[in-house]
Amino acid sequence: MNEQQRSLHCIPKSLIVLLVTLLGLQIALHYQLPPPRLQVQKLTPPPRIELLRVFSLGDPIMGAKILMLWLQAFDNQSGQFLSYKQLNYTALQQWMEQILLLDPQSQYPLLAASHLYSTVKEPQKQKQMLEFVYNQFFVDPSHRWPWLAHAIIVAKHRLRDLPLALKYAQAIATHTTDDMPGWAQEMQIFILEDMGELEQARLVIGGMLASGKVTDLNEIRFLNDKLRHLEEKSKEYTNHSELKQSQ
Repeated sequence: MNEQQRSLHCIPKSLIVLLVTLLGLQIALHYQLPPPRLQVQKLTPPPRIELLRVFSLGDPIMGAKILMLWLQAFDNQSGQFLSYKQLNYTALQQWMEQILLLDPQSQYPLLAASHLYSTVKEPQKQKQMLEFVYNQFFVDPSHRWPWLAHAIIVAKHRLRDLPLALKYAQAIATHTTDDMPGWAQEMQIFILEDMGELEQARLVIGGMLASGKVTDLNEIRFLNDKLRHLEEKSKEYTNHSELKQSQ
C-alpha cells in the first residue's frame, strides 16, 4: 500500500455514522417527494393559412411536410407518448386542413387521418377523422379515393356502422374516375348485401353492367356471378318468410 494512502480503519467512526445517516435521510426524502409531473402541452388551433404561407418562405410544399412531421410527433412530449385520446381532435383536424391547403397534392394528412388517428379508442373521434377524409375526398376524388376506401373498412369493421360505410362507398361509386379500380366501385354492393338490401344490391350490379363502362371480361364475369348469387339468396329469404308465415 502506498504510504500516502490511509487504511479505512483510520476514518473516524463518527464520520462514517454521519455519512450513513445522510444517505438514509436522502433515501427517505426521495420517497416523501411527489412523483414528477409531465406538463402536457395542448394542441392549439393553427394560425391562418396566410401566416403559414409566410412562414413557409415561398416553399409551401416543404412547409407542409415540416408541419406534418411536427404534428405527427406532437404525441411524443419529453420522451413520453400521449395517447390519441389526449389529443384535441378538433385542432388536429384544423392543422391537417391547413396543411392540405399548403400542399393540395400531399396524401400524408389523409393517410394519417385514416390509418393512424382513426385507431383512437373513442368512436366520436374515429368518426371525426372519417368525416374529415370523406369531405376531403370531393376535392380530388381521383387521388384521394384510397383513403376513403380505407374509411369504408374502418366504418364497417371497427365502428360496425354499415349506413356510414354505405355513405362513403356510394360517394366513391358516384365520383368514379378512370383511375379507380373496379373493386373500389363495387364496395357498395357488399355493404348493401350485409345490410340485407339485396334488391338494391342487384340494381346496382345491373346498372353497372348496363352502363357499358365495365369492359374487363373478368370483372363482367364476377358481376354476373354476384348477381346470380344475390338472386338465389333473395329467393331463399322469400321462401323462408313464406314458410314462417304459413306456420
